[in-house]
Amino acid sequence: MNVKFQMNLKNAAIKSNLYPFMIGAVLFMGACGGESKAQKGSENGERTTGTIKANDVIPFFQHWNLILGDGSNVGQATDYKNKDFFYTTIDNHGKWVVFKTPNAGNTHGTSNNTRTELAQLKKWLPSTKATMKATLKVMNVSATGDASVASTYSVVVGQIHSADGHENEPLKIFYKKFPGHTKGSVFWNYEINTAGDDNSKRWDYSYPIWGHDFSVVGANANTFPPEPEDGIALGEEFSYQVDINEGMLYLTFTSKGHETKTFTKNLVASEYGSPSDIPEQTKALFVPIGQDGVERKKAYSDEGLFFKLGSYNQTNGKDPKVNRVWCSGAETHGGDLQKQYADGNYAEVWFKTAAITIPDDALSNQGYFAANDGLSEKTVYPSEVIPFMDKFKILMGDGTTEDNLVDFEDKDFFYTVMDGTRRWVVYKTPNSGVTSKNSSNTRTELHEKRNWTPEEGGRLTGMCKVMQVSVSGDARVAASYSTVIGQIHSGEGHENEPVKIFYKKFPGHKKGSVFWNYEINTAGDDNAGRWDFSTAVWGHDMSVVGTAKDNYPPEPEDGIELGEEFSYEINVYKGIMYLTFESDNHETKTFTKNLIASEYVKKSDIPQQVKKLFVPMGQDGTERPTAYSGELNYFKQGAYNQTNGKSPDTNRVWSAGAEIYGGDIAKQYENGSYTEVWFKDATVGPGIPPKSN
Repeated sequence: MNVKFQMNLKNAAIKSNLYPFMIGAVLFMGACGGESKAQKGSENGERTTGTIKANDVIPFFQHWNLILGDGSNVGQATDYKNKDFFYTTIDNHGKWVVFKTPNAGNTHGTSNNTRTELAQLKKWLPSTKATMKATLKVMNVSATGDASVASTYSVVVGQIHSADGHENEPLKIFYKKFPGHTKGSVFWNYEINTAGDDNSKRWDYSYPIWGHDFSVVGANANTFPPEPEDGIALGEEFSYQVDINEGMLYLTFTSKGHETKTFTKNLVASEYGSPSDIPEQTKALFVPIGQDGVERKKAYSDEGLFFKLGSYNQTNGKDPKVNRVWCSGAETHGGDLQKQYADGNYAEVWFKTAAITIPDDALSNQGYFAANDGLSEKTVYPSEVIPFMDKFKILMGDGTTEDNLVDFEDKDFFYTVMDGTRRWVVYKTPNSGVTSKNSSNTRTELHEKRNWTPEEGGRLTGMCKVMQVSVSGDARVAASYSTVIGQIHSGEGHENEPVKIFYKKFPGHKKGSVFWNYEINTAGDDNAGRWDFSTAVWGHDMSVVGTAKDNYPPEPEDGIELGEEFSYEINVYKGIMYLTFESDNHETKTFTKNLIASEYVKKSDIPQQVKKLFVPMGQDGTERPTAYSGELNYFKQGAYNQTNGKSPDTNRVWSAGAEIYGGDIAKQYENGSYTEVWFKDATVGPGIPPKSN
């Protein structure tokens, strides 16, 4: 055993008061009494007397903590039952322990998914010996979901979990059945133990046992792949045995009438140490969503591992555009447990036998529970995800402001979420609310506290994905269906905007456009003649509009989908603005714009695009020869909704005519009349010399 690891585990075990127990051989003998404070758990739970107890069926519950489908850790499940999640039953084939969990409820740790699952109280190194075996049958998987999402209609019935490092999972045993099919698939996944500090690029590789592997999905949300010929039906028994021996994982799967299947996997030496090792299955399933990491050379070596067993529901209600592998879009009835149970939106697994064997030097796993218990209910503030929040203040979609963003959130406008791989900061704002004095549009947007001139310079970066733009508006209006996600704003003179970065997607289109606008710093005292010039990044520029209210232009071939990540950099150095846009599977685009010397000083300099879009409304001004030179500027970042409810008759560029439900923000959110942008990384600081070509 690694000496440092052993000492750390022993110290943790002594502190937890668990170390004197559970050392030794096979852990399915008798149950011990007593009840911890944690065991009082969920309000529907109780200690059983005079009925069949779970530990009468499988006598090993003193060796696990039980996590329920409401996120609670009830401690050791000896003499415990819960009518909603964990109880016993009898059928013609014997006595069973039932693990049941809905599509939505409070989760455990950072997971998107609910579970009623045992988690081992001890952890052990993969270099030692450990065993878990079970006989079970899956009785239900979710009745709803998106068939094109790999995790939909599935449940994990056994796993090995790491208690250290990234807390990844070298083994997950799945059952999955599509609606209308008689037979489902059993497969197992190996999750890489990602190299480096960023675990968001982790991925699974899936091995079929009976039926398909994880990667076999529907062509769309409601189309299912062929039913597996050698699959397992709901209610059909099967068994698994998991053996760990000197760094090797040995798996055996058996079921009456099916071929016995065995597998071997090295847990201490990776086969995925470089990008060229990424399998084709992974390239098809995970790489398109940016999960393309490599694994530590020693894989899970020197990390404490532990077993889990039960019903870990892999179907959830999160929108598939958040993550096309793990977010199922299933029915959750707003989290109402009984409604989910009533119409089949849950997972249910029955276990008839189960046992574990752990090494003599297995030690306390208390650190895992301390880190993960109640985590889903703890607030993670935006400033914990993107640390530069102390350099900004914010205006939100209801007109409220906040100057101190450290440890600040607002659940309606500015908060954090998990997408299955990492945490994001959410900026959300309706089509109609309260906004700043000179704008028709709502925003949940950061406002930099520092001011700087173009000559002094500044730099803003953001890695983001747009999750929603308004579903209503007038297609003839250039600003309809769009949001600004980053900008430079002048704080002096006309207070114009030398750059605004837009995302825009028309209803019915899969892909939207990213473009950036330069607004002239109008010459003279009258700013009414100002206009924007728009430059396409991916897809169309701002001037591409529909010919009628509900008539849309062609969908851009090289556009960006909702939920697709991209990044931008705005770098102003010695008066010159350098823009860089990057996204996987898209060409990197760069642009340069002089902010201190104008190219629009005469009427003849007005571009054709502007003559088409702005001049018909009388906006035909020219720019100061020195553009924004000497003016104080600041950065803005977030969701600046460009779709509003104003009549298009007042302005065919900026008045979108969208649905606003009388300004009722809740109704706008409910009906898609809002914009939502997620950022997972962003920086702000001084301008830097541009990269040389």
